[in-house]
Amino acid sequence: MQRYTILWADDEIDLLKPHILFLQQRGYDITPVNNGTDAVELSDAKHFDVVFLDEHMPGMSGLEALNQIKNNKPNLPVVMITKNEEERIMEEAIGAKIEDYLIKPINPSQILLSVKKILDNKRLVMEKTNHGYQQEFGKISLALLDNMNHEQWVDIYKKLVFWELQIAEAENNEMTEVLESQKVEANTNFCRFIKRNYEGWLNNPNVERPMMSHQLMKKNVFPELNRNECTFLFVIDNLRYDQWKVLEPLITEFFNIDNEETYYSILPTTTAYARNAIFSGLLPSEMEKTYPDFWVGEDVDEGKNNFEQEFLEKNLKRNNINIKFSYHKIKQLEEGRELADSVNNLFGNKLNVVVYNFVDMLSHARTDMAMIRELAPDEAAYRSITKSWFLHSPLLEILKKISEKKIKVIITTDHGTIRVKRPFKIVGDKNVNTNLRYKQGKNLGYESGKIMEALKPERFYLPKQNVSTTYAFAIEDQFFAYPNNYNYYVNFYKDTFQHGGVSLEEMIIPIISLSSKNA
Repeated sequence: MQRYTILWADDEIDLLKPHILFLQQRGYDITPVNNGTDAVELSDAKHFDVVFLDEHMPGMSGLEALNQIKNNKPNLPVVMITKNEEERIMEEAIGAKIEDYLIKPINPSQILLSVKKILDNKRLVMEKTNHGYQQEFGKISLALLDNMNHEQWVDIYKKLVFWELQIAEAENNEMTEVLESQKVEANTNFCRFIKRNYEGWLNNPNVERPMMSHQLMKKNVFPELNRNECTFLFVIDNLRYDQWKVLEPLITEFFNIDNEETYYSILPTTTAYARNAIFSGLLPSEMEKTYPDFWVGEDVDEGKNNFEQEFLEKNLKRNNINIKFSYHKIKQLEEGRELADSVNNLFGNKLNVVVYNFVDMLSHARTDMAMIRELAPDEAAYRSITKSWFLHSPLLEILKKISEKKIKVIITTDHGTIRVKRPFKIVGDKNVNTNLRYKQGKNLGYESGKIMEALKPERFYLPKQNVSTTYAFAIEDQFFAYPNNYNYYVNFYKDTFQHGGVSLEEMIIPIISLSSKNA
């Protein structure tokens, strides 16, 4: 077991011998001094794992010693011990980034707890996390054997994300591998569940079904327009549930979470289909039929989401909602800054919709740029980049400004993304779309039964370019690769984040309702 070294400065250090002996018996090496000057000099000259500082010492005070120690060694943990409960002293110590604050008289157990919180925290968290997940592992494994409904699948996915975040924080590679294995098993079973039920959700009004993309506005946004003076809807493209959970602590500094829900993205889980479905309130074939001028088919490379504002306007009118609203799509940093500067002008609108594209751009950049792959080699790093972007983004500035008003905020996304690992061979003609997680076209060639097929696209409410058009969806962590260029596809796209197919990560996505803490 590692022995930690502690520097303890107190002008009555001789009276603390019982406490020092108590810690020594538990494996800690203590260096005692009776003044602040010695504490500063020793801490600078030698290595210590933690410093205990008495606040009230003759000569150099504890606060003065604290500031000098932190100037010399900013990362050295310091615990302030004081008889004085004056708020000013507490604030000054906390401002100097102390790790703990203890009020005299102290007992040995208090000291030991403080030491363990600081020095043994990572080990204790890892042990607790391991034990907790080991207990949960069996429960999740048993649940995967059951015939679960859509709500139970959401619960399983949330549990897997919870433990993924806990294990990542504990930095336990061994448990990461166990969790990854269980996620693979869960996704295998989830894809079977979607194969069995998806078509029924769309065609049978009597079956139990989740809220889906085309129902989101009517069920979660339009009711807020009657209850609130102003509502903001943020659609952060490509935001997975685990990415939301790392952003949540940053957002809850300014907002209360009134409700956290999930919904199921329609297929294909892409912007062109899922996000258009959100704004139009329609499924893809209904959009194509009802608004042919707005719907852009697979035969056109660009501009599949150029009519979101028009779809939203038609949706509002169809639901007899006559309001003043705005729509903003943020693709570039400067566009975000412009919106942050002008957001106060939007508070008179009943509804403001903001589509933010950064996370989608991140997933594409990670595919195309070696540097981004280096920065985000795994799920934890991918989440970390998302968090770092958000912290320095105009989006956070926009949310801060909104939080100063009594305004309803809804944050959601259109679909998630999954890290693909297994190539799946498929053959198609030159008109087949390029997405790696779904294919649409005629005469698609592949090994049947190992993916999800829509041989009758009309049953999936998907457009058909001709009578023989079918759709194929990659499941789990597959990605489609053409045999005639197979090695290129495998080398370039393996281990990249993609969307369009069937997986927990792509289909079960968050929608969060917030209200301001500060208004």
